[in-house]
Amino acid sequence: MTSVHRQVVDIVASRTLYDESYLLPESHFEAELGIDSVVLESILAAVREQFALRAALPPGLATIRELVEAVEEALAGAVPPAAAPPPERTGDPLTEAVVRAAMRHTQYTREQLPLDADFEGELGVDSVVLVSVVADCARDLGLPEDLAGTVTAPSLRALVAALRPYLTGGDAPPGREGVGAADGTPAGEADEASEAGGAADGWDGRSMKDFVEQRDPDLFAKARGFRSYLRGREAEHLYWYGMPLHSRCGNRALILDELTGRKREFLMFASNNYLGLANHPKVVEAVCEATRTFGATHTGSRFIGGTNMLHKELERRLAAFKGRPACIVFPGGYAANLGTLSALVKSYDTLVVDKLNHMSIVDGARLSGAARRIYRHNDMADLESVLRRCDDRAGRLIVTDGVFSMHGDICDLPRIVRLAAEYGARVLVDDAHATGVLGARGTGTAEHFGLKGEVDLELGTMSKALAGMGGFVVGEPEVIEYLRFYAGSYVFAANIPAGVAAGLIAALDVIEAEPGRVARLWSNIRFLHRQLVDAGFDLENTESAILPLVVGDERRALELGRAVRARGLFCQTVVFPGVPLGDARLRVSVTCEHTREDLETAAGVLVEAAREVGVLPSAG
Repeated sequence: MTSVHRQVVDIVASRTLYDESYLLPESHFEAELGIDSVVLESILAAVREQFALRAALPPGLATIRELVEAVEEALAGAVPPAAAPPPERTGDPLTEAVVRAAMRHTQYTREQLPLDADFEGELGVDSVVLVSVVADCARDLGLPEDLAGTVTAPSLRALVAALRPYLTGGDAPPGREGVGAADGTPAGEADEASEAGGAADGWDGRSMKDFVEQRDPDLFAKARGFRSYLRGREAEHLYWYGMPLHSRCGNRALILDELTGRKREFLMFASNNYLGLANHPKVVEAVCEATRTFGATHTGSRFIGGTNMLHKELERRLAAFKGRPACIVFPGGYAANLGTLSALVKSYDTLVVDKLNHMSIVDGARLSGAARRIYRHNDMADLESVLRRCDDRAGRLIVTDGVFSMHGDICDLPRIVRLAAEYGARVLVDDAHATGVLGARGTGTAEHFGLKGEVDLELGTMSKALAGMGGFVVGEPEVIEYLRFYAGSYVFAANIPAGVAAGLIAALDVIEAEPGRVARLWSNIRFLHRQLVDAGFDLENTESAILPLVVGDERRALELGRAVRARGLFCQTVVFPGVPLGDARLRVSVTCEHTREDLETAAGVLVEAAREVGVLPSAG
């Protein structure tokens, strides 16, 4: 294989996630590899950049051999500019397996994967991607199947060192000192827990992470394994997710426990209805009236018969509410992140993201194919270090949650904006849990910090404080216009029904007419926060309507959630993948509808339940 051939294969592998061994010279891009015109254009752009080709490659290239020959022909007789030599293969099977697996799961080329680069800060490899890399290595080299999710390391070289002892076939190889479980458990403790199968009392020590990577020719094998695990958790009334409401969701709600078949009224602290608008008569009537006028839905994308006059009015009102000149409405908040990031950020650009950002940002980054750089949560020194190492010839976008959904704290937006200006980056803030909560008018993080107009893009969801469905992005008109034509989750998807749009417009009317709702929300937040902190709970650094009761151990958090529900209060029990292993918690959401009696009752229930399961010490 020539140097050119090897480099071309590396590029194709990085853009398609195929193993290099699958990329044969006669592999047809479309028929055999499923490479469409968009991905092929990305490959060709990367090839031209790699080989510093000034002229366009000829059209109609259909196979890897044709692409290699076209590159060699373009290089023939030309004097190439000074460039670093192609990365050398190490000849070590383990190192090669680790690098190939990393290429598959990061979309990076070989030269973009230095062995000593930090996984998070320099490569954007998080714990989920690392699990997949280790699983691939175990499969390719015949290592123990349970290594995925168990072995962790800060770099490729360290990962090679951590995996090497397993090549001997031993269950407890020497040289694993300092390498622990993915949740931070020391190696010795992790091994003991694994050998014991969890706990001496029969507790199933597995988590949902154990079902992420289960290699089997039958794709559904993992589903059967998880079903068995899920039934065990449900039998103990520990997993209580997706139970249906049989009433409106206010400060109280009637919920059917499908495990017992009984309905029960719960004090509701699991709702994101922060301003109490989901049941407001004006909002409900607006939904009904518009539905009677325009029908149940529009059955088309916004480009093809699916735009209603109310969509246009909603976008105008959201832009005015946020204090920005233009707005685009997406089918959902998740879709807004997927569409925006994949449209604006390309494989040659860099996304710089907070470690605790929402999963929709993580998935949007993956879809974009961009280099991803992770900075430690709200650590501005680390953010600056990441920005300093970024290629200043490419575009850079800093993306952060405004309010972090499982922790309740707020991003350090003033310093993010300052660093972005210094290093020539753009900024996107996801205000899903900040809209309706932060700022005197409830318009979000930028208002909270007095930075209106200084954040490039503000994104949000309308399923929380705004009491509807859908997502939105506000910003400069040319950027919003570009998204209308290039964001796939907008162009190729039906949008929210007219009735929902009307309800959202009515919700904005209420927010603007009744500013006291935001004030009442904050009065409730401060009261319950004080009660819980005084009782001894760890609420981390929350400054929002999200109050996390940090437990750490997953079993104890699940048992606390069960004890709270038994006392008639419902809040979210958050375990992996909502938070990393070892960081389990209860997530209490406060709304303006809660009465002082509700808050006092909630504090009493949470304290009593926490004492019962050992999260708080017993009274006296």
